[in-house]
This record gives sequence, structure tokens and C-alpha cells, in this order.
Amino acid sequence: MELRRTLVRAAVSRPGVLLAVSPGATRQRLAVEAELARRGWPCVSGPAETDLLVVVGSLGSEGEESDGVVAGLWRGIPAPKARVWITDPERVADALDHGLADLHRGEHESHHAQDEHHEHHEHHEHHEHHEHHEHHEHQQNGAPTPHSDHSGHDMHSGHHGHAGHDMGGLVEGLPMADRADDRDGLRLDVLHVPLGPVLADWPAGLILRLALQGDVVQAVAVEPVTAPPSPGPPFWNEPWLRATAGEPVSQGDAARRLCAAHLDSLGRFFAVTGWDDMAARTRYVRDRALVGAAAAELTSLVSPLIRRAQRSRTLRWLTAGLGTLPAEQARHLGVTGPALVADGDAYSRVLVWLDAVGRSAAACDAAEALDAAELVGPRGRLDTPVPPSSALLDSLPRLLEGTEFACARIIVASLDPDLDELTHVPAPGTVHSHG
Repeated sequence: MELRRTLVRAAVSRPGVLLAVSPGATRQRLAVEAELARRGWPCVSGPAETDLLVVVGSLGSEGEESDGVVAGLWRGIPAPKARVWITDPERVADALDHGLADLHRGEHESHHAQDEHHEHHEHHEHHEHHEHHEHHEHQQNGAPTPHSDHSGHDMHSGHHGHAGHDMGGLVEGLPMADRADDRDGLRLDVLHVPLGPVLADWPAGLILRLALQGDVVQAVAVEPVTAPPSPGPPFWNEPWLRATAGEPVSQGDAARRLCAAHLDSLGRFFAVTGWDDMAARTRYVRDRALVGAAAAELTSLVSPLIRRAQRSRTLRWLTAGLGTLPAEQARHLGVTGPALVADGDAYSRVLVWLDAVGRSAAACDAAEALDAAELVGPRGRLDTPVPPSSALLDSLPRLLEGTEFACARIIVASLDPDLDELTHVPAPGTVHSHG
């Protein structure tokens, strides 16, 4: 009993938070991340470190499939524990306080709270970091080595996104291994491993089902989580879609949203490569952009981040040559955004984001009206028959097959598809109407 009280007191002082985000809940996620940063509560990567699970959006609602995911993850988290469900970005602080109170009382049984705040726990897997440092460029655990033999050994560690071993809602027991010929003609085990949908620094709602032989990805199936349709526009595309609907939107509003969107993607990318300090700084600037910081402040904040990333030899060494997507292939797949402009690998895509961040930060105060014909959001053109993230998802199998497993998270993060775009159901005749 005394040990349990000690654990509860430690958890209450600074609870480790596990985020489980559903597609369509970007606005809520950003509100949660900002509040967690304000409180200094750490986000954790797995159930062993978790005190408080925060389910953001509709994941874990009354749907049978969603409940399976949340319930499976909840079972993997030791007590004392608490869980909250957040659907209202204006009530994040109240929900976290509610979860903290339950944790303080040592409550850890499944039950529903009032209104929109249910208590849930889930399991994330994160990234195993290779111990390679460039002065203070990559801190904490370092970053994974994309071209070394260590990646295969990392596959079953407590990091690096191996959700297939722990997500009871998706996989019953361990992945099953088959036998197949590898590239050298040998008979090797084929391990079937799902990544997602709940995974630290991972596109919300994305499931990749990988077939692995040793360290190598042999086949990939992309399977977005089924989420309730959203009548509102995807958060990152909102300014452009509002402009097409005839609402007054300034160029500064669009630039601010673009800047924050790319900073959000960069924060995820830096975290996946193990650059935790840089990820935290990038997310801080993202939050400043979203609360309306002036262009001068944003420029002063993003400039050192851009220089630091561009000068990092470690970042380039880790990501150059991964997930190469030539412009011709991108056009064939319907890719229209930064991935098309980059005309290259993961590192090239990061450079495009960094350049766009610098330009958009400087334009955040522009008062001129946004041209409704300029329908280019953070992931690409918004006047095409399908959302730009659909094309990014279509490109993933080609980019991942034949690569080492340790590289998969980096490649996905360098594209950062937004599955919110897949939950949006526009009015007939508007952009992205799927018929």
C-alpha cells in the first residue's frame, strides 16, 4: 500500500502523458500539446511510463473498432493510471485537471466522466535512437542509424514505433512469422508488423501493415483508420477553403497557418530522428504562430531554427537518400505539394519545409485578401479531385518497400500525410468532392 501511495504521488507531481489522437482532431491535439508544454508534463512513448492517457477526438468512442484499440492499449498500462477523452479544445485544461484528480485519488478503473471527458488509456510506441551526436545538434537519445545493422535489433525494443506488439485492438498476440525467399535466395522469416494508428509522432489514424524479412520491408499495405466524417474543413487547410467559400481571409492568415503546419511537420520529423531538443523548440514556435505572434517575432524565432537544421551534418547523414521521390513519379501519383517541389529524398523535403517556414513567417502580417484561386495548402493543391494527402499515402508503399525498417518512420515523417483531409466531407461541387 505504501508503495502504491508513493507511485501515485510521483505520478501526480508530473504525470507522464500518452496521447492517442484520432483523425479530424488536429485542433484539439494542438490545444493539448500547448497545455502540456505550459504545465511541463512530459509526453511518453509507451505504456510503462504512462500515468495519464489523453484520448483526443473520436478515437475510443462508442464505435466497436475504436473501443478495441483504446481498450487494448489501456490494458497494457500499469496502475496507478487515469484516462481522459478530449473533444473540445476549449476544455483541455479542465479535462487534464480532471484526469490529474483521478490520478491523485489512485483511481484506475474504466469509467466515464461528465460531458466530453472520459478517462481512457492507450499505448504508443516511439523511436529507438542510435547514439550518434553532433555536438548539441541531436540530444536526448540520439537518432536511429538508417544505414547500419542496429536497426534490426531495435525492432523489438520499447521504442521505434513497433505498435504491432502491443496494440491489442489491432493484433491479438504477437505478429505471426511466415517463411519466404529473401533477395539472396535464402529462406527467412516474414514478420507481419502493423504501425499505428496510435503512435508517438505519427500521422493520426494511419496504419501501415508491413511484411518484414530481417531488417528489410518487403511489402506495405496502407490502411487509414475509419473515422466519423467531419463537416468542418481540415484544420491546416482551413484558410484556403474558407476563402473559396467567399469568406474574407487575409494572406497573412494563410501564411500563418502554412508556417504553423510546416513547423508541426518539422517537429514530428525532428522527434522521429531523435532530435528532441529541436522538436521541442520547433513546436514552441508553432504554438506562437497559432496564437497570433507578429511576423517580426516569428522571423526572429524561426531563423535560428532554420540555420541550425540546414547546418546539421547529422540530420543530413541520417536522412539523405531515404524515400527518394522524383518529381516525375510524384506527378504520376498526383502529389502536388512540398514533396513534388523537393524532387528528391527525405532530406530534400525537410529543406523545402524550412524554406517555406521562413517565407511564411515573414508574411504573417500581410493584410491583403487571399486570392480564392490560390488553393495550395500545406500538403498541396486543394482544387484536385482528391485530397493531397491521398496522393502522399499512395506514394508510401513504393518509398518503403526495400528499405530498412529503421528508416520507415523517417520516410513517413518526411511526407507527413494529414488524415484529417480524408475525414472531411465537402459539399457537392466543392473542392475534394469524391462523388
